[in-house]
Amino acid sequence: MVAMFVNKVLILGSGPNVIEILEQDLSSYSKIVVINNAWKVIEGWTDHIYPHDFPNQNKPTAFKSSQKKVDEKQFVNIQNQYGGFVYAGGTMAFTALYWTLGHYRPRSIDILGCDMVYPKTGSTHFYGTGTPDPLREDISLRSLKAKSARVYAIALRQGCQIANLSKAKSELVAPRRNSVSSNAPEPFQLNENKFNQAKQKEAALGYFIEDGRYWEKSDDFDTDEIDLLDALWIDTIKAK
Repeated sequence: MVAMFVNKVLILGSGPNVIEILEQDLSSYSKIVVINNAWKVIEGWTDHIYPHDFPNQNKPTAFKSSQKKVDEKQFVNIQNQYGGFVYAGGTMAFTALYWTLGHYRPRSIDILGCDMVYPKTGSTHFYGTGTPDPLREDISLRSLKAKSARVYAIALRQGCQIANLSKAKSELVAPRRNSVSSNAPEPFQLNENKFNQAKQKEAALGYFIEDGRYWEKSDDFDTDEIDLLDALWIDTIKAK
């Protein structure tokens, strides 16, 4: 798959605050990537990305010429280019970020509705209460902060800045941006030494599953080693 080059991309998840995007002018975005049910929030999305087990009844039934679906046939290959799911994190928020980085090569990504924080009471998603996917027992989700720091660091190395439009508590490691019309925030600092250590450790561990179905081989991975790797990624990013 040949990468495109675009300026700005917006990623929307299904968090309760995603509806805040309705109040904003989205004309500056080259592409709008929506995750799972988030396609229902706005009409002007361009990419609908979802996992293999996303229910058919929840998918859009019609597409405009500017819209396309992105399933595992497309995103697994790109996720593998960035080290695979065990290292990258097995949630659709991280998958959408890597898909965007690999497919569109943008200069900036804004993201909303992907804080991965779920209250014990009240709405967990914009449509009410849903399944808190990132909180499941999963070898790739032992530290959401670490997986978030990883994608942020890789984006910086690629010349792309990620910003979180959310004002809520968040597991995403990214500077906050007040609105789509406000100035871009100052990027976090990248520790090149820690970045190189983390990448070297990933290569040494070799936890790579080509078909992306890492959960079928979870017994092959050492959780202590993954925790050490996660600690390196957390140390890779520092707020100025």
